[in-house]
Amino acid sequence: MALIVQKYGGSSVADAESIKRVAKRVVETKKKGNKVAVVVSAMGDTTDDLIDQALSIDSNPPEREMDMLMTAGERISMSLLAMAIHAAGDRAHSFTGQQAGFFTDARYGAAHIKAVKPDRVKNALSMGDVAIVAGFQGINAKGDATTLGRGGSDTSAVALAVALGADICEIYTDVDGIFTADPRIVPAAKRIPYIGYDAILEMASCGSKVLALRCVEYAQRFNMPLHVRSSFSHRPGTLVVPDGVDPRTLPNLD
Repeated sequence: MALIVQKYGGSSVADAESIKRVAKRVVETKKKGNKVAVVVSAMGDTTDDLIDQALSIDSNPPEREMDMLMTAGERISMSLLAMAIHAAGDRAHSFTGQQAGFFTDARYGAAHIKAVKPDRVKNALSMGDVAIVAGFQGINAKGDATTLGRGGSDTSAVALAVALGADICEIYTDVDGIFTADPRIVPAAKRIPYIGYDAILEMASCGSKVLALRCVEYAQRFNMPLHVRSSFSHRPGTLVVPDGVDPRTLPNLD
């Protein structure tokens, strides 16, 4: 039995049908004998829409209130996915960043994770439930909601995987892994089956948008293997692996 953390981005949970597809994949992973925790982003363009609404009301909104607003998108995704898993015949329990034990510094809009204490997530997993966590968010020492900035859900997923002692963290997106160039722009781009942290950090620092820089730095610090793959297919993705780890030993490489 493996403990797997799966993260699904906004394009993967963009609408009801997409959420049902994600629920099916999560249930399939669990039926293979794995424990599964899931981190979700907001649906589609929800975050951008919330920002536009805020700016239409106040051209210079308070940072605290913006973070309170920004956490709403992921909460919608997490609860809908829990419902979809229930409809698929399994059990799931959703948690906000605060409920999942994500403690951050006092910065709004670009907070850094100080600690993750996922006691409620661990309890849900021990009961055989899928644990679903709202990415991109946490709570500061004042008890206020905070957000982690762009790419924050990737960082949430890796931080949760580390705190749970997961075997692997799967990052689901709309492309089949990491390529030599953007395959949507360069059709001849080749998928990279395996890559090390240093190489992917260099790509991220040069503008690659597949993985957030902080996410990879966090994974490297704690030697957490990553599997970047598409939520729209079952093709093999790209493994980001620590030095000395045989990729063939990692779980759920269907």
